[in-house]
Amino acid sequence: MKKHKAIRFFVIILFLVLQTVFLTMIVKEKYDTGAIDIALITLAITCIMWFAYKELDLHHEKHAYDKLLVVVWVPIGALACYALNIYAGLGSVISASTVGTIASFVPIINKSSSYLKKLPAVIYCGTFIGMSSTEIAPSIGFVLSAGIFAGVLLLLSKNLFLGIGGKLGTIAFAGVVIASLIYWILK
Repeated sequence: MKKHKAIRFFVIILFLVLQTVFLTMIVKEKYDTGAIDIALITLAITCIMWFAYKELDLHHEKHAYDKLLVVVWVPIGALACYALNIYAGLGSVISASTVGTIASFVPIINKSSSYLKKLPAVIYCGTFIGMSSTEIAPSIGFVLSAGIFAGVLLLLSKNLFLGIGGKLGTIAFAGVVIASLIYWILK
């Protein structure tokens, strides 16, 4: 039980930190303010997000994780979208919508399969990674690693952030940020 709570706490803190840093960078870039102003705005944003995470009913109490055979489709969706985007030259939106539309028909293969019913959303999570420009995602290896990180986060956050729009995009964003950080450290 303690392990599950620790994993849940880690995932929530990871998303909180990522969102806070991202929003802080937006404020810093958009407005010509001093360090104290940025610190106060960051503190206010962090307090609001922490309150939302703690007080709103965003999570189930039971601890459940997605199956590994389901989340393995996140990097596959990312690679498919990236290939259409970069190598076929379709552009990010058309590539994501093409992969997402094809994924939506996967459950038709076997209508009684609960496994196949889970795949469209998981594949679509990967397409958010595949939509990245070559400035952010310079190679297939980067997209694959970002897809794997996003898959792990999706695996761990099954019962977190329920009813909140943007969960798949946030998970994809976190996967890209983690991959970018690791690539930056290894350079």
